[in-house]
Amino acid sequence: MENEELEQLKYPIGKFEIPEQITHEQIHEWIHVLELLPRELEIMVKDLTEEQLETPYRPGGWTVRQTVHHIADSHHNSYIRFKWALTEDNPIIKAYDEKGWAELFDTKTAPIQLSLDHLKAVHGKLVFLLKGLSNAQLKKTFTHPSNNEQVPLDQNIGTYAWHGRHHFAQIFNLIERKGW
Repeated sequence: MENEELEQLKYPIGKFEIPEQITHEQIHEWIHVLELLPRELEIMVKDLTEEQLETPYRPGGWTVRQTVHHIADSHHNSYIRFKWALTEDNPIIKAYDEKGWAELFDTKTAPIQLSLDHLKAVHGKLVFLLKGLSNAQLKKTFTHPSNNEQVPLDQNIGTYAWHGRHHFAQIFNLIERKGW
């Protein structure tokens, strides 16, 4: 498989690009994406067989099962980061080893319904929170320890809307390629 083809499988919607100016319309659109993701993901994966869940979305990539569990784990961490930024002054957040988490027993074997239900709950709380943020709160930041970058909450909304669509597209494209 050529690098360009592998890159397309890895990033089917491209990498997240931070807009120069984040508008209220973009924020509302991103929140809407976050609101719809749990239901759309569940509809897409709920009837997959165990064999299909064990299929990597690309050569060397995570299985569908690992990807579903990763989305829930990642968005859970993001929810906590929003709360820290809203209650502390530019906190340094706790990073986590997402590749290590993807190799844990639960991520490799647990029923995906656990993470689908978790994602519904986390996104329900997250969307409710995000819809109530003021302009000043949207500009609050946290610092990511891996690069000491200050991340504003409005940007983080976009990052996680992209993240959900990114992994959704990986699974969707696999299902399309395989004719499931």
